[in-house]
Formats: sequence, C-alpha cells, structure tokens
Amino acid sequence: MPRNTLDLLDQLDARGFIHQSTDLDGLRLALSQGPITFYLGFDATADSLHVGHLQALMLMRHLQRAGHKPILLIGGATTRIGDPSFRDSSRPLLTEAQIQHNIAGITGCFARYIQLGDGPSDGLVVDNADWLDGIGYLQFLDQVGRHFSINRLLTFDAVRNRLEREHSLSFQEFGYTLLQAHDFTELARRHNCTLQLGGADQWANIINGVELGRRQGCQPLFGLTMPLLTTRDGRKMGKSASGAVWLNGDKLSPYDFWQFWRNCDDADVGRFLALFSELPLDEVARLSALAGAELNQAKIILANAATALAHGEQAAHDAAATALALFSAQETDAELPQLSVSTDDLAGGLSLTDLLLRHNLQPSRSAVRRLASGGGLLLDGERQSNPDQPLQAWQLGRRLSLGKKRHYLLQAQ
Repeated sequence: MPRNTLDLLDQLDARGFIHQSTDLDGLRLALSQGPITFYLGFDATADSLHVGHLQALMLMRHLQRAGHKPILLIGGATTRIGDPSFRDSSRPLLTEAQIQHNIAGITGCFARYIQLGDGPSDGLVVDNADWLDGIGYLQFLDQVGRHFSINRLLTFDAVRNRLEREHSLSFQEFGYTLLQAHDFTELARRHNCTLQLGGADQWANIINGVELGRRQGCQPLFGLTMPLLTTRDGRKMGKSASGAVWLNGDKLSPYDFWQFWRNCDDADVGRFLALFSELPLDEVARLSALAGAELNQAKIILANAATALAHGEQAAHDAAATALALFSAQETDAELPQLSVSTDDLAGGLSLTDLLLRHNLQPSRSAVRRLASGGGLLLDGERQSNPDQPLQAWQLGRRLSLGKKRHYLLQAQ
C-alpha cells in the first residue's frame, strides 16, 4: 500500500509542486484508496532532458515512492507536429532517426530518477506512436474530434495569443491538443492511468483529456499542474544565458551541472532545496534560514543532492572536491591576467577559440584545437575538448589554463 497517502498532496504542496488540479479533493480521495497510475508526457525534441524538466521528474519520484505507478509517455508521433502552446513559430521537423535517437536519450534521463521494471509501482516508458501511427483520419475525427468545439478551442490562451500576435498556426498544430487528449484516454484504457501531470502551460491540454475521458465514458480522470519556475533574474528554469542545462553528462559535465546549483541566487536556495532534493522539509527550512557566508553551505548541499540524482553519488563527490580545491586557489586567481567577456560576447556565441585568438594567445584556430585535443586546454582543471563551443555565463570567473604554466581568469565585463 502507498505510504503517507493521506497527506501526500499536502507534502507535495508544501514543497512547491502543485499549481492547479481539475479536482483536488477527488484526487486526494483516489490517492488515499490505493495505488494509482499517473503519467507525464515529453515530446522527443532533444536527446536529453534539462533542469527545466526536473520539477516534473522529482514530482514523479515522490509519487512513485508513495507507492504509485509512473508512466513516461514519449511523443514519438506528436514530436512530428510539436506542441504550439505559447510558441510563436512551428518547431523544426525531425526525421524518424532523430526522433528515435532522442527517445533513447530521454529514457536514459528518466531511468535515473524513476525505477523502471515490471513491479506494481515500477515505471513504464510508452510511445504514443503505438496508437497514433495506426489510427485513420476519419476514425480519429469520429472518436475524438466530434467531442470538441472549435469555438472553445479558440478561447485557449495558447491559441488566442498566437492568433492575436498574427503568427501563423497550422491546422496540424491546432490539432495537437486533441492528440494529447486522446493520449490520456488511451493510457486510461491500456494501463488504467487516471492522472496526468504537466506544467502550468499544459492546463488547457490536460483539461481536454479529462473532458474527453468523461465524454467517452472512461473512469474519472484527474489533472495536476506544477507552477512554471523561473529563477530570481527571470530566466525560465533550465535555461542559462547560453543554453539549456542538460541532465545528460555528454551534453553538460557533472562538474558544470554541480556549479549551476552552487551558483544559484541566494533567494532561490530554499525553493530549490524543497523541489530538487529529498531532504525533510524541516531541514529545508533550517537551511533556508541561513544567511551570509553560511548560506553557501546550503548551496553546496543543494548542488550535491541534485548532482547525485542526475549523475550518481561519486560524480557529486568528485565535483564538490574539485570545487573545494579550486576555491582554495582563489587568492592566487586574483593575481592572474584577466580575459574579459561581455554580455554581447555571450549573446554572439563567443567561443574559447575566439577568445584566445582575440588576445593573441594562440596563433590559429587549428592550434587551439590541437591544444584542446591534447588535453592542454582547461577550465578550473577540467579539460575542454570542444573549444569552438560557445562560452556559457556560469563559466565566467573560472581559471583558464593553457598547459601547465599559462593561466588566465575569465572575467565578466
């Protein structure tokens, strides 16, 4: 039987996971009566999830640990269309090979947070291409389309805002919400799934799934959304000044991932500890109350917890040890020659190669690449194998080493 189901929603709310629900009291009752199956959907638009997805993964983790069964629904079919919600343009089309490659990467992320398997509460990975690829157009209109009013669909914010800004919305994209609604009812029939999770921007799509289930005579379905997270400086969670903060180590090193959390704004520490660690709430409250230099210890605890979940305990330990060793050298860093990088440089995609050539520290691009391939180009002691990759904002303030004897400090201008 699930543990702590009677107060599970209160615990999740206290941690900051709950924004809206289609029927919170009904969902509370369903959770208290025994294990339920719930799902979260991702389109396969990239080969890794990023920290903007962590809130959902952690919510699924809490629900699974309480005895409930998670399903990760990957949009092998809907990726070909793309969710138009709060976007001004269509997503780029991907080939089938790209979609399958992305599905493999996303599944790897998911498996680090959710236990997969054949047990009663073990997670499943499901592809909506299993049912959408085989459905005929007239069959879909009969099963799904007749239950929706165009008048009502036009009132949804995601659609209305796009049209009011006079940006094109294809019929293909307009039908996305019907496909998502159909996904929910299919999961209800195939896997007894009764709860859909999503971000606040998915509210209209989730409501449509719950309503379609009611019209088709399904058992009661529920929707639960999470608040959209932004950092204190207003950036959408998961985005940095130079791109996404990926969960896969081949796209972002565990050390850079650790530093992302270590360098978060003081005002975000308590909120992030509640969402992205599994510390008890009373410990979260204690750490959140720290001030001044003591708050840095809370940031380290946050970075360790988040990195251990994403990359394993050893990776978190190694990242913390590397950071400590580099911190002890900060006094000498202050004496190093500085290489300034401006906001415009970051926005323009300035790379380490560009920076070294700008300051005449290397004779050519090929020389920089040879230095990197030989392991002689390092940021805070970590090898930089791709010097042509754009610099990222959180890399500023670090020591750039060219071999063992030439050191510089990357500095924000």
